Amino acid sequence: MKSSLLVISLTTICAFIGTYFMKLTADNAEQYLALVAVVFADGFLGVWAGTKTEGFQTRKALKVIQTLIVWVVMLTCILMIEIGFKGTSWLSETVMAPFIVFQLMSALKNANRAGLIQNELLTMLLNKNLNQHKEV
Repeated sequence: MKSSLLVISLTTICAFIGTYFMKLTADNAEQYLALVAVVFADGFLGVWAGTKTEGFQTRKALKVIQTLIVWVVMLTCILMIEIGFKGTSWLSETVMAPFIVFQLMSALKNANRAGLIQNELLTMLLNKNLNQHKEV
């Protein structure tokens, strides 16, 4: 009797949590998809550029997944705060928009480093230490 009550309780809790996050993700699918697309675009182009300059490095390629997980968790936390506190609907735009812009700029720089975009103005702008952790 006690074990079945425990199983039912755990199942109910897991169902509640799963349903909550499923609804949160479905209601904000565009934000999650934009985040995933930008991180993977930057990561793919970064790996391509890195392969041309220093060879493929698994550690750097796996960093794309780490970055994605961290930012998906951040977006989830931000959206939960927005739902919980009615005056904070601006939070996801304020936090996520700069990240998206910097990831897009990083993707442009990686495309330039990979030789996919040849534009002198872009090269000049991107060489202004936008990504100090990358080689120019």
